[in-house]
Amino acid sequence: MAGTTDVVTRPFTVAAGAVKRLPWWVGPITVTAVLVGFGIYVMITILFFARGEYENYLSPFYSPPIGTPSWWPDWLSPAFLVLWAPLGFRATCYYYRKAYYRAFFWDPPGCASKAQQREPRSAENYRGERNLFVWNNIHRYFLYATFVVLAFLTIDTVRAFLPEGSFGITVGSLIFLVNLVLLWTYQISCHSLRHLVGGRVDCYSCVTGGSARHKAYNWLSVLNRQHALWAWLSLFSLLITDVYIRLLLAGVVPDLRII
Repeated sequence: MAGTTDVVTRPFTVAAGAVKRLPWWVGPITVTAVLVGFGIYVMITILFFARGEYENYLSPFYSPPIGTPSWWPDWLSPAFLVLWAPLGFRATCYYYRKAYYRAFFWDPPGCASKAQQREPRSAENYRGERNLFVWNNIHRYFLYATFVVLAFLTIDTVRAFLPEGSFGITVGSLIFLVNLVLLWTYQISCHSLRHLVGGRVDCYSCVTGGSARHKAYNWLSVLNRQHALWAWLSLFSLLITDVYIRLLLAGVVPDLRII
């Protein structure tokens, strides 16, 4: 059995070792490229394409669908009236803040790098997240708003399993389901939600529902340990879902029905 375990785990060990041997700047550069690329894709999609809707599928970038106010410019998609919530949630996310501080501002670019032991700013001049970045402190309010968006995305996913009004499983509906699960997991693994549920409680036996809050806090803590993983997986699932709908609209691929 030990030999079998070694055979299974060896590829992962080798891969982890290869990653550790990469130059320290590979991480920040990769994060910069991915986030910039994602931002460009979203802006191009919303500015230059019509609503991402194909039969019973609605792109998560356009959900919930809302009417266009009379004062809204014709050339600008009303999706901007919704996207502020999930984009603001990610921009103020504790993990993403660490990621883009290191990637875009190189502050610090690599804490463990001997070549970067001295940060660009000195400890004496550090003031925390003030001035422009003081808005990161409203992260929890973006959290509340994003719950509303996720509720609509849940409805959209249910609709994806009802092609032509009857239950069915298609490639598209499975993509929607995976995307929804990853988005919800990213949402509920949030540091702010974990704090609101039980992180600020000093004595669980002294508050109403303390036992339930303690169990919920422990459960959320398990998800929170992989918050960075859920952040990236849900980002790519959003991209894949929208790209799939674009391919359907262009007639490049058919939406295969499984059941």
